[in-house]
Formats: sequence, C-alpha cells, structure tokens
Amino acid sequence: MRGSLRTLAGLALAGFLVLPLVPLVGWSVAQGWRFPNLLPDRISPQAWSFALSPQSGVLASFATTTLIATITTLLALLIGLPAGRALGMYRFRGRGVVLLLLLAPAVLPGIAIVFGLHGILLRLGLAGTIPGVILAHLVPVLPYMTLVLAAVFARFDPAFEQQARSLGATPWQTFRTVTLPAILPGLMIAALFAFLVSWSQYLLTLSIGGGRVQTLPLLLFSFASAGRNDITGAIALLYILPGLLILAVTARRITGRGAGLSERLHP
Repeated sequence: MRGSLRTLAGLALAGFLVLPLVPLVGWSVAQGWRFPNLLPDRISPQAWSFALSPQSGVLASFATTTLIATITTLLALLIGLPAGRALGMYRFRGRGVVLLLLLAPAVLPGIAIVFGLHGILLRLGLAGTIPGVILAHLVPVLPYMTLVLAAVFARFDPAFEQQARSLGATPWQTFRTVTLPAILPGLMIAALFAFLVSWSQYLLTLSIGGGRVQTLPLLLFSFASAGRNDITGAIALLYILPGLLILAVTARRITGRGAGLSERLHP
C-alpha cells in the first residue's frame, strides 16, 4: 500500500513538473497557433533552426550564462563553506546579525539592491563586464549557499575529525576523507541552488551588464517581448535544460550518498 502511494505521488509530481513544458514544446514547433485550436496550424523546425544558428546569439548566450553561473557557484562555495561551518557549528556573539545580513538580499527590494550595486561596480570599473555580473550574482547566491551549508554543519559531529587527526591525518586528509564525504550531499544541494539562482538572474544581469553581457534570460525576455512565441518556446526549453540535467544527475547521488553515510556513521 505504501509503495503504491509513493508511486502515485511520484507520478503526480512528475506530471506537475512536465505539464508546463507541453505548451513550450508546442510553441517551439508551431507555425500559426490560433485560439481556440488545440493544435498548431502547421509544424515546422524553423524556430529551432534559428535558435541553434550562430546568427541568433542563443548558443553564445548559453555559454555566457553557463560560465557566469559556474564561476559564481565556485566563488560562493569558497566563501560559503567556511562561513556555513562557523554558523552551523559555533555559537558566537553577533551570530544573529550575520544571519540577518545573509537574509537581507531576500528581504530587501531587488531594485534597491541593484541601484546600490550598480553605483559601487561603476566606480570600480566593473559595470558592463562579466566579472561585474559575477560579483553581482554573488549577492543573491551567497545566502543560499551559506545557509544550506550551515544546516549541514549543524548536524555534523566534529568528533570524527578529531579522531582522524589523532590518528595522524593532516588537515587536508581529514577534510578529504572525513568531512567532505559527510557534507557532500548537502554541498551538492547548495551548489545546485547556487547555480540555478545565478542562472536565472535577469534584473541584476540587465542592470550591471548594461546590455553588454548577454545571457539567456535577457535573450528570452527580448524575444518574448517581440511576440516571437515560437523562438521564445525554443529558447525557454534550452533555458530549463541545465536545471533538469543537474537535478537528474545529482538526485540519485544525493540520496545514495546520504544513505551510505548514515549507515557508516550510525551502524
């Protein structure tokens, strides 16, 4: 009975995730799709041919978006790992203030953050550049990375590290063989969130990039505003592709690693 309920829940969740994609698939191959027709008047790969051609700029924008999201995730990891460990494992004076500052980007109006960042990066000569956009993306990405890792380290027992050090392991060996396997599932979740948050940024990229840094969200909104539903559908499917691929690759590893770790630490 319980297995049947899980299967039904999984199918319901899959349907909930897949159904919104059906209209996008239809629009991406439609040539004339008028209400109240259930199917397009004609099916053509023209939109896909244009979207995948060098002239459209879609592939170049895809590469730029991937580069920005990847570097932003790595930088957020370098900063968020020690910060998350400190917040999750230690109680210190000012911890509440640090948490409040981390949550500020999610609480404050986005437009206010954009104007403040633009002024700072303009003075630094980074406005309109990819490094400037990456630094801007760190503002909404770092809270996700740090808070997820803080929750992971809150459940981590430092006694395992102490045992490894007492047996002669170096700090790097301790981190690689003890700490990293223990936090890897949470680390992958944090990296997934960080990548997708950076990948989906529109307002920050538009304001800080100044139109010179062309990412996929900017291109998507441009074609959507122009009323090109067919090209918009094709770009939208490319836009959600990394999220689906990352979810498919990491979901099994996250659950598998977590289960294996739990068995090793708690026999």
